[in-house]
Amino acid sequence: MSEHRVRFAALFDAEVRPHNERFRAAAAVKPGEDVLDVGCGTGESTREAAQAGATALGVDVSEAAIARARELGGARFEVADAQTHAFAAAAFDVVLSRFGAMFFPDPPAAFANLARALRPGGRLVLLVWQERARNEWYSVLHDAVAPGTTPPPAGPHFSLGNPDRTRALLEGAGFRDVEFTELREPVCYGPDAATACEFALGLKDVQELRPTADAPARLRAAFAARETPDGVLLGARTWIVTARLSRA
Repeated sequence: MSEHRVRFAALFDAEVRPHNERFRAAAAVKPGEDVLDVGCGTGESTREAAQAGATALGVDVSEAAIARARELGGARFEVADAQTHAFAAAAFDVVLSRFGAMFFPDPPAAFANLARALRPGGRLVLLVWQERARNEWYSVLHDAVAPGTTPPPAGPHFSLGNPDRTRALLEGAGFRDVEFTELREPVCYGPDAATACEFALGLKDVQELRPTADAPARLRAAFAARETPDGVLLGARTWIVTARLSRA
């Protein structure tokens, strides 16, 4: 998956452009702030924080993604597991995560670790998928690749989609003022059906459906039906989650 992530880095970034613009506005990074970007991938959100005048560090468990992020430059990047990494205590004003925080094996431990890395009153800003049933893009993939079958259990990337559970998780780690802003914007799978098909076939969601030999043709037909002048667009819903670390 890391190789696919790096190969299609530009498309992964373009896929969620409208969501990212709102995410960046919600983060409201200011000059002079210290920012930690968790699960940074190839580093777009980290570079955006640096461009806003912050001192930005992006971390990811993928060596390939961090290598590409370093090639692109614009900020500092490290291979690190944010769940367990020994960040300096109270070192950051803002912790960001764009589609990265959903993958922690032990979410309570991970958010407690991030809370320790934040200064009192510091901000947490997440962009996460809403629950799978609310995202059309998944149903399009499933219906094309494995029609008539029951989808497997939802993967970890939907793990923060339930606001009540996520609020309880963050409050348990010491955060307060937890708020959810709903975004309903399409995601773009590529400029045309052929690119979208190649992109989709490398996604974990599709691979878990065990595509048959005729799956690529069905996917391409599904994407062709959704081609627009702005690319292949599929419905999507996300949450922007904001919170502050308690001062006490």
